[in-house]
Amino acid sequence: MSKFSSVADVIDVMSARFLPEQAAGLNAILQLDISGDGGGQWHLAIADKKLTVTPGAAANPNMTLKMSAADYLSMVNREADPMQMFMQGKVKVGGDMSLAMKMMAMFNL
Repeated sequence: MSKFSSVADVIDVMSARFLPEQAAGLNAILQLDISGDGGGQWHLAIADKKLTVTPGAAANPNMTLKMSAADYLSMVNREADPMQMFMQGKVKVGGDMSLAMKMMAMFNL
């Protein structure tokens, strides 16, 4: 699978690469706050094994993931371990930590 070169590229394919069976029983809003060059805010609404990706901030997300655009790309390109990045303070998670752990499994990135 080719590597992503921008956060926008990842966001563009999220719906197509969503694995609904991995989101069974989940009803949540995940907020992505990506800082730095090429970053932005998006929220992912997951309900009934469906995904909706919307630009901007959600009013009451169940989980917020904050990190730099460069670190986000390293994570989705599997060049860096998400748990190690969290321990190093490169990834900040607010709200339901278990949702952050499930995120990588819900997408074929």
